Amino acid sequence: MVAPLPARRRAQLLEILERDGVVQLDPAADELGVSVMTVRRDIQQLDAEGVVRRVRGGAVAPVRPRAFGERAATRASAKAAIARKALPLVPDDGAAAFDASTTSGALLAMLRPQRLLVVTNSIDNAAIARARSGVRAVLIGGELEERTGSLVGPTAEQTARGFAVDRFFTSASAVDAAIGTMEVSLEEAAVKQVLSAGARASVVLADSSKLGQQALVLALAWSAVDVLVTDLDPADERLDPFRDLVEIR
Repeated sequence: MVAPLPARRRAQLLEILERDGVVQLDPAADELGVSVMTVRRDIQQLDAEGVVRRVRGGAVAPVRPRAFGERAATRASAKAAIARKALPLVPDDGAAAFDASTTSGALLAMLRPQRLLVVTNSIDNAAIARARSGVRAVLIGGELEERTGSLVGPTAEQTARGFAVDRFFTSASAVDAAIGTMEVSLEEAAVKQVLSAGARASVVLADSSKLGQQALVLALAWSAVDVLVTDLDPADERLDPFRDLVEIR
């Protein structure tokens, strides 16, 4: 097998990152037919360019605001797996809040016909909810965050305070066992804090590429989280740091 040229090789690494949400040194080296050292050097170069973030054993995507469509195309199978596991947690009637994440969107797309009021700060997720039979969607308003498509700011926070819901479903930019869930902006975190405070229970939907990572600002401390739903088997050792903190599904 002829090793790809450096530019093509780095493009392939970015394709792996887009597909899997993470680049792991050994599997990537096997897939590209090159040495682990070569992959490590490529990751160093991509990290210097700001298109990946180096972590132990490989690389992940840089934590930054991204448009809904861009996020929806990343780790789609993991999000679908999380949504299937979280679906039984959605009340059949009453009210539930959903953040502006595409993982929440995947869950909303699976809702059965039911009498449910959905509260969200996402134009995209409100549209997904409205398409489900029997579901009403309330968009909390606020200032549009152009980079993510979510609604944030004082108006969004004030409106969110007016709702008392059964469940709040939220993803995160990063999930750290010592800190909690984290976001890329203060504004995103603030809305999630208000929605969580108004919910009887908060459910974090996080694919495995988010675990052990950190972002800019704390959103939810573990004391505010009731359930952590991931794409991993609950017995997976990668979940060990979270076992004493939260219920895992």
